[in-house]
Amino acid sequence: MKKLIIILTIISNSFLLSQSEPPEMPDGYFSNFTLKVAYFLGTLDLIEKMPPVPESLVEQKDIVYKEIDTIQLKLDIYRKKELTQKRPLIIFIHGGAWKGGDKKDYRRYLVDFAEKGYITATIQYRLTKVAKFPAAVNDVKCAVKWLKANADNYLIDVNKIAIVGGSAGGHLAMMIGYSSDTEKFNECNVENSDTKVNAIVNLYGPTDLTTDYAKNHPSVINFIGKSYNEDPNIFKAASPLFYITKDDTPTLIFQGTLDELVPYSQSDSLKSRLDKIGVPAEYHKLEGWPHTMDLSVEVNKYCQYYMDRFFNKYIPIENK
Repeated sequence: MKKLIIILTIISNSFLLSQSEPPEMPDGYFSNFTLKVAYFLGTLDLIEKMPPVPESLVEQKDIVYKEIDTIQLKLDIYRKKELTQKRPLIIFIHGGAWKGGDKKDYRRYLVDFAEKGYITATIQYRLTKVAKFPAAVNDVKCAVKWLKANADNYLIDVNKIAIVGGSAGGHLAMMIGYSSDTEKFNECNVENSDTKVNAIVNLYGPTDLTTDYAKNHPSVINFIGKSYNEDPNIFKAASPLFYITKDDTPTLIFQGTLDELVPYSQSDSLKSRLDKIGVPAEYHKLEGWPHTMDLSVEVNKYCQYYMDRFFNKYIPIENK
């Protein structure tokens, strides 16, 4: 009977999603110059990045998940107050070229998806001014292990976990998902926990740091701590693209064609690689949109719609 209820719930959720019309891809801009003009003229609607946390949600802030070199790394968790049963977890990883950003940067997503019934979390990691690669990768993997090990305390279903990241956060999200079956980046020995996840959402994150553009970019060199000529192997070791295997995590990709920081060729290569190996992948290339395009209200709605569909497929909520 329980299995039947689960199956009917998934079918029902899928039916409801199918009844809502998929949004059209938002009209983009001719160039980054015309986009900047629209911004300064006030015709580009932007999301509220730091919305207030609704009374209906529980916000648990600054939970220490790791201590290293006198540094405390923290995470925040959001969920509905009324929850009594375990729910799927969505972990968000902020961007900032590995040198900046803050775990609160994805408050919009954290609040929105918690209101939809998911447990949401956002995590800190060591930035490049503190430690170079692979520090950030080790940290985010430790966060996943910690969340799994402490799942009972936060109503987390460890069998349904998605990772979402933008820019540098997208890179780290992919490193979590694609390298989960390797011995690398295993700095935390959390008992009975691994970093296997069920879904990845990559928002304009770099996938291959060995391209001519990437290996000569100041942010990449700063992240690695060496030049490509000094150690080309470490640039490959830091590239999610080279960890993908046929049994890897289903991936949803969003990328703008006006991105001046992470060329869309990075996402093109990712989709091509996933397709070639046979890993489920969905790619939304948004014409005329730049890096951090989901700060736009219309793009954010578009992304959330397809994230909803993706999560409903790979980490469905069984009892809403």
